[in-house]
Amino acid sequence: MQSMEEMMKAAQAAAENIQKQMNEAQVKLDSVEVEGSSGGGLVRIRATAKGRILGVAIDDSLVSLEEKQILEDLVAAAFNDARDKADRAANAEMQQMQAGLGLPPGFKLPGM
Repeated sequence: MQSMEEMMKAAQAAAENIQKQMNEAQVKLDSVEVEGSSGGGLVRIRATAKGRILGVAIDDSLVSLEEKQILEDLVAAAFNDARDKADRAANAEMQQMQAGLGLPPGFKLPGM
């Protein structure tokens, strides 16, 4: 039977391991790339699963003063599409990581 001190050391080591894996998952999420689009692909936004915007692509046909409001609306819609995809990618990655740790589905780790 383990002593209380051994159990505390084991718990501390497990907590440090979980923290390390969480940090690694956060780094990995910033390397997962998603693309949101709107207007049938006329506006595209690339982002990481952490939500960092990598780039915006706007079709040349939209670049005119008369289309300014439409362009602004399409950029907002593409951003929201990218954000939704980033959230789904992040959730899938977290579920995979939690399964690897043996945590129950739906378990919320602090800071996530």
